[in-house]
Amino acid sequence: MAPRPKAFKIRSLRGPQKYGVAGRSLPELLRKGGKLLQLSVPDCRLCLYEDGTELTEGYFHGIPDNTDLVLLAPGETWQGCIESRFKNKSSYMRYSCESRIRSYMKEVSSYTSAVHPAAQAEYKRITDFMLDKLKSVKYNGCYFDRREEEAVRLCTTEGWFSCQGPFDRDYCLCKHSINPYSNRESRILFSTWNLDHIIEKKRTIVPTLAEAVKEQDGREVAWEYFYQLLFTLENLKLVHIACHKKTSHNLTCDKTKIYRKRKCMRKVSK
Repeated sequence: MAPRPKAFKIRSLRGPQKYGVAGRSLPELLRKGGKLLQLSVPDCRLCLYEDGTELTEGYFHGIPDNTDLVLLAPGETWQGCIESRFKNKSSYMRYSCESRIRSYMKEVSSYTSAVHPAAQAEYKRITDFMLDKLKSVKYNGCYFDRREEEAVRLCTTEGWFSCQGPFDRDYCLCKHSINPYSNRESRILFSTWNLDHIIEKKRTIVPTLAEAVKEQDGREVAWEYFYQLLFTLENLKLVHIACHKKTSHNLTCDKTKIYRKRKCMRKVSK
């Protein structure tokens, strides 16, 4: 079975405009990117916009979707934008976490077109609530920030992260750990770790939300429940790429939590 296409945002050094490009391999991505940016593919290279790391075929399959890339022509170099954009490593790590959560929000919003036409307005209203909530908590960037309180961060005060194991286990058998605060190479490797949804986002949560909106029939969808599943540690696990199982999780949303409970009206005795 051919691998699914991965989506990226590609730019050149000749202008700020970005293009969405999808590809199943690095050569395919180079070919499509070169065509869009009018650059000759031979000897061109792709690197991460954030830190200038060159993209290889092996690394291609590990980085998240919607990663920003720069297409470099022969002789061009790119050192990345980290130093100028972030005051310290904690700021960068917060941004890294926020970017992941933002990409989840983007997926939820982009599903609007697949929702039943009669329910699209309500679906959009709910996603707007979610977006406002995420903005208020700064996209949960605290999860990767070692300066935060222990209750909300996923790392130690020194910056060590531990794999929480596959979705169907309570721990990591291999005891994977990493400290992306230590050096640039560790930050690159950490970008291949996943914030995995225990109940799956694309297969389960988003379609269930869309169906709930369509079938609400006067009931009020409990959007906070879906928010927790999509964007919080209630349903997210940090996992090493080797512990990220891509098979179907076969888990469903709790039907008792999809709609708000109706308040019982007491009869007033005369």
